[in-house]
This record gives sequence, C-alpha cells and structure tokens, in this order.
Amino acid sequence: MKRLLASAFAMAVALPAAPAMADPQSWAPAHGHRAKQRSTAPHYYTTDNGIRYWQGDDGRYRCRRGDGTVGLLAGAVLGGLLGRAVDTRGERATGTILGAAAGALVGNELAKGPNRCR
Repeated sequence: MKRLLASAFAMAVALPAAPAMADPQSWAPAHGHRAKQRSTAPHYYTTDNGIRYWQGDDGRYRCRRGDGTVGLLAGAVLGGLLGRAVDTRGERATGTILGAAAGALVGNELAKGPNRCR
C-alpha cells in the first residue's frame, strides 16, 4: 500500500514538471503542419451583406452560410405550441405534431435567409 501511494505521489509531482508542447515562435521557420496549414488555408473575403466566401483550389468561389439549425429548432417549438393551441379537441397530439413540422420547415427557411450561395 505504501508503494502504491509513493508511486502515485511521485507521478503527481513529476507530471506538472513535464515540458509543455508549444508552437514555435512566429519568427521561426515553419515545418510540417503549420507550413502546410498556411499554404492550404483559404483566405476569406466578406461581402456587404456579411456572407463570407473564398476561392477554392479549382478557381471557383465558394461560401459558407448558416445551415438554419437554430431556426429549425425554434420553429419546431413555436409551431408545436401554436398547433397545440389551435387543436382543442381530443388529445391534441395531431395538432402539436403538425404544428411542429410546419414550424420547423418555416423556421429553417427563415434562418437560412433569402440569399443563395452557389
């Protein structure tokens, strides 16, 4: 038991003394991952309406926009509540499910926005 405690204590003391892996200084020549990352990382441009785009290796311009997940979730919740309030007869599950589905579709489209990025 004493050996186990002594070895655990030695590991706890020696572990923080291990050297930390760090990136080289900015003035040091880049080898390996950092050099490759610098050459292949896209340079982003931003349009007036906030869409970020970059030029790919094939020369085509590409852009990244939100996929509408937040709108989908918020629309599903609000649509489910609205469908439950409208369907007042029976167990009201049908209205809740249909309202959630419709709200999810509408919320997703609203969150994506009117601009199509191709």
